[in-house]
Amino acid sequence: MMMKRIGWYFVLLTAMLGAGTLTAVWAADAAAGKAAYDKKCQTCHGADGTPNANVAKAMKVEMKPLSGAEVQKMSDAEIKKVITDGTGKMVAQKGLSPADVDNIVAHVRSFKK
Repeated sequence: MMMKRIGWYFVLLTAMLGAGTLTAVWAADAAAGKAAYDKKCQTCHGADGTPNANVAKAMKVEMKPLSGAEVQKMSDAEIKKVITDGTGKMVAQKGLSPADVDNIVAHVRSFKK
């Protein structure tokens, strides 16, 4: 009886979130995200999500700390869109698989204070 109940909860959760969302939530790997982040993001956004002041000054932009409330309150989908499409003077990051992007989002979430 208990297994049936757990099964139904899983079906309900999957239906509510969508199978792709549920898989992405469980599949995201912050450690793998760190490796991808270090290659694609760290130069501008710093090892801990603190913007590189020299890059911001050279580009004449204000970059938000990735650990801050403004970034952390964004949905995963919004962060993914910034990574894949770019925003402002930030260019889209090419050469990332969907799993890489999910993992980078998980790593960015680890910056939350």
